Amino acid sequence: MRNSRRASWLAGLLLGACSLMAVELPLTADEGMWTFDNPPLGLLRDKYGFTPTPAWLDHLRLSSVRFNDGGSGSFVSPTGLVLTNHHVALDQLQKASSPQKNYVADGFFAKTAADEVKCQDLELNVLVSMENVTARVQSAAPARASAVQALEARKKAIAVIEQESTSATGLRSDIVGLYQASEYWLYRYKKYTDVRLVFAPEQPIAFFGGDPDNFTFPRYDLDVALFRVYENDAPLSSRDYLKWSAKGAAEGELVFVSGHPGSTDRLDTVAQLETQRDVVYPISIDVIRRRLGVLRRYGAQGAEQARQAANLVFGLENSLKALTGEYQGLGDAKLLAKKRDEEREFRARIGANREWKAAYGDAWDAIASAERLNRELYKASRFQQLRGSSLAGLAGALVRYIEERQKPDAERLNGFHDAQLPGLELSLFSPAPVYPALDEVLLADALQQSLEELGPADPFSTAALKGRAPAAVAKEAVAGTKLTDPAARRALVASGPAGLAASADPLVVLAHTADSFARKNQKAIEDRVASVQTAAGEKIGRARFAVFGHSVYPDATFTLRLSYGQVKGYPMNGTVAPSKTTLYGLYERAHAFDLKPPFELPRRYLDRRASLDLSTPMNFVTTNDIIGGNSGSPVVNRNGEFVGIIFDGNIESLVGRFVYGAETNRAVAVHSAVVIETLRKLYDAGTLVDELLEGTRR
Repeated sequence: MRNSRRASWLAGLLLGACSLMAVELPLTADEGMWTFDNPPLGLLRDKYGFTPTPAWLDHLRLSSVRFNDGGSGSFVSPTGLVLTNHHVALDQLQKASSPQKNYVADGFFAKTAADEVKCQDLELNVLVSMENVTARVQSAAPARASAVQALEARKKAIAVIEQESTSATGLRSDIVGLYQASEYWLYRYKKYTDVRLVFAPEQPIAFFGGDPDNFTFPRYDLDVALFRVYENDAPLSSRDYLKWSAKGAAEGELVFVSGHPGSTDRLDTVAQLETQRDVVYPISIDVIRRRLGVLRRYGAQGAEQARQAANLVFGLENSLKALTGEYQGLGDAKLLAKKRDEEREFRARIGANREWKAAYGDAWDAIASAERLNRELYKASRFQQLRGSSLAGLAGALVRYIEERQKPDAERLNGFHDAQLPGLELSLFSPAPVYPALDEVLLADALQQSLEELGPADPFSTAALKGRAPAAVAKEAVAGTKLTDPAARRALVASGPAGLAASADPLVVLAHTADSFARKNQKAIEDRVASVQTAAGEKIGRARFAVFGHSVYPDATFTLRLSYGQVKGYPMNGTVAPSKTTLYGLYERAHAFDLKPPFELPRRYLDRRASLDLSTPMNFVTTNDIIGGNSGSPVVNRNGEFVGIIFDGNIESLVGRFVYGAETNRAVAVHSAVVIETLRKLYDAGTLVDELLEGTRR
């Protein structure tokens, strides 16, 4: 599944975005996640004989939607209907569920507008404008400023620009660092928070094949969900939406994906990749495996516990498979050798030009030095904090919210500027259900792992545990907190810093204690690593522009990107994978496993099988370049018509975080035809079919 988004805004803008190597070789095949201000018009013209017009691009951009909790989608009707993946919708499905109604497992269909379920804390974004503000951000740093001073000056300038834009336009305004912080763009979004659930299939068909089939092909998933956007308590009138192609795309056909890839590391220096390989990935994989063990033990206690843990288990299994594939890719000697050769060649080209060498030549060594410090700081920054528990994370965010709001806007930590507060408050005060028993076991194990990794003499262990067992600390914190109630959270915020300091809520006290360590570690990384990498990354970005211009694309930043490719199978396991699967294959695979989980089918698929045209295409693969965050992205043809929806990549695509492989890297999508076939014949959702095909709501 492709909805993972691992980088925070700060990491993406000032760490990931300054990470750091130019693509030296010509782009291969259908490679690239292109910004809409710099689409690959020449490449499309030369290979496919097609050049999208500005109006074509604008329509696709305004039809595309970002799910701000991680994922993509698109408007598919003139009355606010938005299509995304079931697994992107999973968090909202879980929050709307209860012990009596499990929308995740059993699905949901609102037959009337009155039946639509309002989401509790979902924000959707549509990108309405882009503005290059590089000069203003970079000029904020005095010419002779140190790296630390320059970073602080730019952070303040970013906060000011975002707030000015928000105040002037009323739009969500985010500054995005691109091309290794050598460019900064102001993205303005129309924001929607009245979003209502319309349809979701049962999870066994949305995620047919479960974890064994995840990141593979052939696939047989109906991984879709439909929401409706409201404005002023009425369905949104959408001028820009994607018209539905009932026949979908054929093999060899040119297709485009418009979505929000979360993060890539294709421009990292070798030193940064080595840190990922040697430090970050091993720790991250171990943390996920351990947490999955806790969740599975909790879920084994009963049906309700299993329901509560299901969303987290799904997400962590997905992350584990993705990270393992990426880690194996970094362990491939050929990949690192390729990266070293590219870096060596690029540095040689810079070194051969006296002016370039003087301006940019020391950047790689500066990053390598910063990475040595990063390796030293990483373990403490990872384990000297509260982890694992959503309730503990909520407490930590409330602590920071209270403290940061007392500062001038430009001096606050990122995420707490005035322009960013509405989105934060949506989650802080969400009425979504909380599961204290689940939070307790997750927090207990996270504290236990921190104790094991850091040791009992570590200052964090001493301050957080005070000589007690992690399980006892977690039990007291969760049992004694009032933060499960949104009203209590609001009361804590209203009490301000004095109320925070005086609070006897054990989870608030623990979060306040932990936050002092998190702040110290964040400051150390910003001063000793991020500041150096930002300055050096800007040099490398400028060097790349000097040599290659804008002929390549920036790393992904969970902002809107365009990729192009074609429907195409690929060589696999000594044979060939087809470009598509059909409903015939779904039933064959289900019965080959005797309908046992995770290959079981919902009852309606067995009872109504005879009503289906089993030759209907179900899933298909394309050469489009995607990564986590692209889940839910629409696939469109050259006419701008909806032909499918991205939900995954194949196992060969996992190394795509670092490189694109033209021969076998494939995006996996749900075919437009199977959506219509199943909605009409299995779910009795003819009104939805009419809305999708005809644009009319009845």
